[in-house]
Amino acid sequence: MRPVIPYVTAALLFGLGIYGVLRRRNAVLVLMAVELMLNAVNLILITADTTVRAHLPHGGQVFALFVIVLAAAEIGVGLAIVLQLYRLRATVAVDEVPLAERPPAGRPAEPATAGATAGAAGASTGAGVGGEFGSTAGADARRGSADRPEGER
Repeated sequence: MRPVIPYVTAALLFGLGIYGVLRRRNAVLVLMAVELMLNAVNLILITADTTVRAHLPHGGQVFALFVIVLAAAEIGVGLAIVLQLYRLRATVAVDEVPLAERPPAGRPAEPATAGATAGAAGASTGAGVGGEFGSTAGADARRGSADRPEGER
């Protein structure tokens, strides 16, 4: 068998996947482009397994099976992230995703030491990260005493 046609097809698929990852703005299309790249790798592994005889029987097919499992896990996690992004931002455009955390519009940024203290206070009460789930201990530690009502001082 001449392996030229599958290798060229795999190279074209991989190139199309690279183009999709670099040029697309929609997160779902970026995930589809990554799947194209993984399928190109599978095609190369299967072609190499049938043309090159190695010490491991069907080694390329075994690796291709692992790539398929990896692709399924990647799609599951990736789509969960995309759905959460859509719920929060009402868009799946990759360009509009903030890469750094910014404080909310009405509050100034906290110093690093105050945030670490608030996280420790929330974690000691078992309230979750930063004390934001179920308890107000972390929120009280973040607010100054001047911000609290008279009865809480």
